[in-house]
Amino acid sequence: MGFNVTCSPGKAATAGMVLVTPELPALILYLDPVNLALQLPPFPDGALVFSRFCRELSREATRLADVLDGSAE
Repeated sequence: MGFNVTCSPGKAATAGMVLVTPELPALILYLDPVNLALQLPPFPDGALVFSRFCRELSREATRLADVLDGSAE
């Protein structure tokens, strides 16, 4: 089942990596007031898929930040 969500970060929004358990890392988006947790996919190579996604997310978030603050090339 797919779904789409649109959120805007509040003034206190932040993000962080947490260990739910030693074997279950998660990326948490604290959007002020909504929180979103991204966890390991529950299938073989899930860690690799999640790692690849996190690197892509980082790259694209940097691109967006560059556009927003006017430092995009």
